[in-house]
Amino acid sequence: MAKSYKDMLAEADAVVRSVTVDEIAPRFDAPDTVMVDVRDPRELEREGMVPDAFRAPRGMLEFWIDPESPYHKSKFAEDKTFVFYCASGWRSLLAARVAQEMGLDARSLRGGFSEWKKAGQPVADWPRRDT
Repeated sequence: MAKSYKDMLAEADAVVRSVTVDEIAPRFDAPDTVMVDVRDPRELEREGMVPDAFRAPRGMLEFWIDPESPYHKSKFAEDKTFVFYCASGWRSLLAARVAQEMGLDARSLRGGFSEWKKAGQPVADWPRRDT
């Protein structure tokens, strides 16, 4: 039988260290921490993002992390703690698990960007590129 998303989330939650907004807010902009937003552009346009977060589309994550990939992003080669977030924490939990399996020091933001905003943390507009 195939795994359900609930099974996959439970498995990821068992191995990924999740952080709360209260834990990460005091250091979200520390030089050794990278906030990674895995949400899609429509969400970013509508909701904004954590200031100075690195945008990594969930569908490209494995390719961006792997230094052997032609799509590799040097940001993921830095010796940092990467805190992944999405809207509610589900996609970012799965993303953090993949990143951890690929060798990164990865965390997931419990409750996601929704909890970040609810806690009154800073929000920046998404810097859209002109096309």
